[in-house]
Amino acid sequence: MNKGLLFLCVVLATVVAKAESKIGFVDVPKAIQATSAGKKAKAELEGQFNVKKKELEKKEADLKKMNEDFEKKKTVLSEEALRTKQMEFQSEMMKFRDEVAKSQSEIQKRQQELTAPILEKMQKTIAKVSKDQGYTLVLQNTQGVLFATPEIDLTDAVIKAFEKDK
Repeated sequence: MNKGLLFLCVVLATVVAKAESKIGFVDVPKAIQATSAGKKAKAELEGQFNVKKKELEKKEADLKKMNEDFEKKKTVLSEEALRTKQMEFQSEMMKFRDEVAKSQSEIQKRQQELTAPILEKMQKTIAKVSKDQGYTLVLQNTQGVLFATPEIDLTDAVIKAFEKDK
């Protein structure tokens, strides 16, 4: 059993041992995506992603054409010209891969920038809803939880409170 799961079991056992304990959970990604701020951030991110995707698709098509031209001329080119063309293609391919990796990194960074303030507010909302409803322990999502009744899912209550507290 891993240490995190063992710790969670110990915490849960301690909390459950108290008669007045109340445990709940929140699906944070679902809650963020369901809020107007989350939808706005997602739309902005998708817009930026689609622009970059079109650029990369064009470069990929150019590389494919370059490779097709190379394959067609392969038999008529001298060995030196063949090596030169092959090196050019490999160089362009490496640039393309670097650009794809850079784009992915930029999108991830932008996603973190857009969701960080939402997550911060979400955490405050979760704390408020949990306290108002008398929960002693609230878990994130149900990962690692084998069973949970729908009554302890605070996700919808958190979404409503988040939207109400604009």
